[in-house]
Amino acid sequence: MAENDQVQNPQEQAVETPEGIQLNIQTIYAKDVSFESPNAPEIFLQEYKPDINVNLGNATKALENDAYEVDLQVTVTSKVGEKTAFIAEVKYGGVFTVKGLDDETRARVLRTFCPEQLFPYVREAVSETIARGGFPRFILTPINFNAMYEQALQQAQQQQAGQPAEGQA
Repeated sequence: MAENDQVQNPQEQAVETPEGIQLNIQTIYAKDVSFESPNAPEIFLQEYKPDINVNLGNATKALENDAYEVDLQVTVTSKVGEKTAFIAEVKYGGVFTVKGLDDETRARVLRTFCPEQLFPYVREAVSETIARGGFPRFILTPINFNAMYEQALQQAQQQQAGQPAEGQA
């Protein structure tokens, strides 16, 4: 066996990075998948012209040995008039190893790159859950996590400076 051959955990995937930096995906998993249709079966007897609201959230938590848990949660609420057709909530988590980055870069990776890795799993679970609930398939549009991160940084800076965040009065 050659000296450079390494046996890796088949569950763990490494991402190519500059020397001294490590970024590994240890695992991705479903944390919560729930679906409610509080007005079924009556809602199926109406014309389905929904008003759909999508809420997105993500969180990070430091674990041990340079590992971090990153969660991505999506809640899709569909209303027809005043009645709720369904509420679908999907939360996926991942454990990522991040070594060799300064604090600012690590924070950016955990809030952008890591949720990007979770997003395809969340998108599929949302679509399948809603379809299994008897409603037309719903496909989440791509999300620019970099833009969201920049916006969150800008809002935090404005709040520190005592200025209202954009859209607030």
